Amino acid sequence: MKTNRLVHEKSPYLLQHSHNPVDWFPWGEEAFEKSRAEGKPVFLSIGYSTCHWCHVMERESFENEAIAELLNKYFVSIKVDREERPDVDRVYMTYVQATTGSGGWPMSVFLTPELKPFVGGTYFPPEDRWGRAGFPTVLRRIAEAWQGDRAKILAHGEEMIATLREATESPAPTVAFGAETLRDGWEQISRQFDPELGGFSNAPKFPRPVTLNFLLRFFAREPHSSEGQSARDMALFTLRKMAEGGMNDHLGGGFHRYSVDRFWHIPHFEKMLYDQALLASSYLDAYQINRDPRDAATARDILDYVRRDMTSPEGGFFSAEDADSPLPENPQEKGEGAFYVWTQAEIENALTPDAAALFNRFYGVEPAGNAPEGSDPHGEFYGKNTLIQRHTSEELAAALGKTPHEIEASLAESRRILLALRSQRPRPHLDDKIITAWNGLMISAFARAAQVLDDRQALTDAERAATFIRQNLYQEGCLLRSYREGASRVGGFADDYAFLIQGLLDLYEAGGKIQWLKWAEELQRTQDNLFADIAHGGYFSVTADDPSILVRVKEDYDGAEPSPNSVAALNALRLGQMIDDATLRERGEATLRAFSAQLTRMPSAVPQLLVALDQSLSKPRQIVLAGSAEAIRPLLREVHSHFLPNKVILFADGGEGQAWLGEAVEFIRSVGPVNGKAAAYVCENFTCQAPVTTPEALRELIAKKG
Repeated sequence: MKTNRLVHEKSPYLLQHSHNPVDWFPWGEEAFEKSRAEGKPVFLSIGYSTCHWCHVMERESFENEAIAELLNKYFVSIKVDREERPDVDRVYMTYVQATTGSGGWPMSVFLTPELKPFVGGTYFPPEDRWGRAGFPTVLRRIAEAWQGDRAKILAHGEEMIATLREATESPAPTVAFGAETLRDGWEQISRQFDPELGGFSNAPKFPRPVTLNFLLRFFAREPHSSEGQSARDMALFTLRKMAEGGMNDHLGGGFHRYSVDRFWHIPHFEKMLYDQALLASSYLDAYQINRDPRDAATARDILDYVRRDMTSPEGGFFSAEDADSPLPENPQEKGEGAFYVWTQAEIENALTPDAAALFNRFYGVEPAGNAPEGSDPHGEFYGKNTLIQRHTSEELAAALGKTPHEIEASLAESRRILLALRSQRPRPHLDDKIITAWNGLMISAFARAAQVLDDRQALTDAERAATFIRQNLYQEGCLLRSYREGASRVGGFADDYAFLIQGLLDLYEAGGKIQWLKWAEELQRTQDNLFADIAHGGYFSVTADDPSILVRVKEDYDGAEPSPNSVAALNALRLGQMIDDATLRERGEATLRAFSAQLTRMPSAVPQLLVALDQSLSKPRQIVLAGSAEAIRPLLREVHSHFLPNKVILFADGGEGQAWLGEAVEFIRSVGPVNGKAAAYVCENFTCQAPVTTPEALRELIAKKG
């Protein structure tokens, strides 16, 4: 079988293209030198292994011998995994969006030998169609232009990079902001809200947990105002509709990427680790606020899915599962969602008649399939059902003369049977890269579950993942980006540091082990050294060390993932509050100032940065727990039963942890149990109320301080 250079790579996405007839290179000096030596432009293709349209373009174009011949004759072709090299993706996505008005993957960009872009797009069809040039036509036109007017193309590339640098590296003016900015954010988001179905758009609908984070924080800030209560209601309603919808895998747990319709019904079926992490945390926040057991159950289902299907034997978390899998009726072909959807006959053959009738009614199963009108333009889901909750157990109990417990027991047994049956189907492709940043988010989720659900196994899972990162992706004081059959050679980016630091802070607050707080503090110093813009505030996404990265971007948009700057600002504020470090607190404030124009102009685009702003506007509040790990558990359980987003927890264990903290915070040195009993101290700026020793007394003190 023919192979190319990608066969030596570790990225699943690059390996998927290792048998193409295209003479692919990975991103690196070998490709750059060939382009310079032969005077050929670079064709840069960027995607990721679970990207549906990336698969389509590979099948249609990169496996096509005639198209490969064009690429090999006229271009130096480079393939990049955007998850492994977000720095490369970020530069050229900025260019594509600026010049075409949109972006996406696969991304297709043509570069000069100096790596400066001059033409960009996304998916190209294999032939001319619908008035749009096909990929071969595009290749021939660009090759002809390169031969005939190279000087003009080179000048255009220079101009594009100069424009990008000006737009991304020039400091924005500082604009006044404050508590009114939080109100502005709530107002913008509320105008986008869908009051009928939840969410903040029409179709497609994305979960965007960062928006929910802000809304719940805004409620905690203004619990008695109509705006605060509206923010809470929007977030909780959206979470409920998502949990009932087809984006939620009702059999196996976890959430798909987004809904193609406005009903949260038919998803794009890929599952990303970052979605699981961020949504689990959102449902845990919701449970703290409303104590609805359904929110706790949804969070547990997500975490159970990650444990079962997304965790390596060593404890690291894998990246993603594909949307496509082999079709049962034709295993040689793949279809989106084939692993997840059901015919009515399949369900009725697997269950007893009564159980099937109940299950089908509850989950909206229909003989011809249940895709909403307009959501299946190609008819690929005809006769197929994506499970979506149509009723509550109470409604069906009343209609059928049963108890809710009987309904729930029947549904649980049916789900167990169907999950076992589904597990025999060919699974979607698993991208088993372990990405530091996304593992940081998942460590946060498991640590938060340990806190909110008092789940010791979740704490163990979070600690195993953190230990894996420490042992495998932390070398000479710096993080590496990813791991697959060994660590990658790519250094960590700002999001790797920021997301992992957040996870370690949450892990410390979950179990009190000082090693995690100490490592977070080490990583914060390294992040500041590598990425901080000391002159103007904020963090660049990459270091200044790689000459192939032509533009250093400071990201601010909070999308499917929060931006590294939003998380870094919050981390600096939290950590500065924990160890009483004014320099760290100022670093967080400086990051907010660096993005003040965006905060005030379009706050709904930066909801996680609004979370950091809320933290900065709140009085520093510490809850110090003194005593052994076992002795303080009832007090810690009480603290974690409340939604207190702007507090920090510190532990005075009488040992190494207290001694290390005491070096920075003099007050901690003298804190201890009271009359031999574990004690809690509730403080503002380390000025504390009298200690209490019972959960009931602590509950009263928290309520009084709230």
